[in-house]
Amino acid sequence: MAKRRSIKPRPIQRAARSAACLPPAPIGNLLLSSLPLEDQQRIFPLLEVTPLAVKDLLHKPGERIEHIYFPGDGFCSIVTVFEDGGMVEVASVGREGIIGVTCEAGWLPLSSAAMVHANTDVCYRMSIAAFRREMDRRGAFHGVVTRYTQALMGVIMQSTACNAAHSIEQRLARWLLLARDRLGADQFPITQEFVAMMLGASRSTVTVVAGMLQKSGLITYRRGRLAIIDSRKLEATSCECYRTSTNLLRAVTGEPT
Repeated sequence: MAKRRSIKPRPIQRAARSAACLPPAPIGNLLLSSLPLEDQQRIFPLLEVTPLAVKDLLHKPGERIEHIYFPGDGFCSIVTVFEDGGMVEVASVGREGIIGVTCEAGWLPLSSAAMVHANTDVCYRMSIAAFRREMDRRGAFHGVVTRYTQALMGVIMQSTACNAAHSIEQRLARWLLLARDRLGADQFPITQEFVAMMLGASRSTVTVVAGMLQKSGLITYRRGRLAIIDSRKLEATSCECYRTSTNLLRAVTGEPT
């Protein structure tokens, strides 16, 4: 078995701004933007906007949850943390989702964390107290959060099955497609070491498989930057888990699948 590599994440140290103080602009997070206007006007003053950088830790293993995060852009991962410091991704979250929503008790399990993997200038965060008050209203916010939570659990279950049943080539193709969807771009910075850690594979294995995808004309990879060249062939190389997970999340806000 390949030795798991650990990384050195860092806590967020930048100051947040009240969303109510910002100039009017489209809401980047798809769940927040799907709410009726009346709910948006009530909830927006409860939000702070904070930039996120690669390796920021939004939640640490076993810590008390203080904020719920609604990414407006960028790419974050929910990971399982091992005793040796290694991590494996169980779900990715972008502007279609929420980070921290599964922590009903207010605490993270000792083996779970949430980490940023792509920079963003806009991430909305809400205090756990405000989040619970909104959930207690049992209105539109409660409905969309509940649907997302159910979809996320489905995605995590699909990811667990995928890691056990599908080849590293299929899983790498799936991961790259999901990263593209989260970032909304066909090109993005990434390291093979990071992808290997997220997939629970060795770097050498990822290097070989990525080379096969590049030779087949599906991707290019140069100096830490990956570009998806043929998304249709990449999806054909992926397993059913990409389509299943994508459809689960799109159904939350009624997007066509």
